[in-house]
Amino acid sequence: MNNKPKYTIFKNASYAWDGLVHAVKTETSFKIELAIAIIFFPLVYIMPFELMYKLILLITYFIIMIAELLNSAVENVVDLVTTEIHPLAKAAKDIGATAVLFSVILHLLCWGLIGLDYFTHQ
Repeated sequence: MNNKPKYTIFKNASYAWDGLVHAVKTETSFKIELAIAIIFFPLVYIMPFELMYKLILLITYFIIMIAELLNSAVENVVDLVTTEIHPLAKAAKDIGATAVLFSVILHLLCWGLIGLDYFTHQ
């Protein structure tokens, strides 16, 4: 038996909007990343890089924000399930934080390689 509600694109968009609003209200790391994005995206636009490089920088920054949202979702579920300090709860939260860290490393690596390519071909 399937007890999932019937979804429409409007309901799905509404749920996504609710999630974004909740993240902005409650998640400090996401708020910081969103503020950086407001500055970062126009900066990437005016950088003298090729379009493909600009897309790589924007995509890898979106990956950071996606990883942060998924990490927050994991943390919320863990907090819902238990208030105790449990090794598996800690591991789940730590693994989520590692995903965010790896996405930041990926983004910074892209910045470094793109900058290196740009400045060595000038």
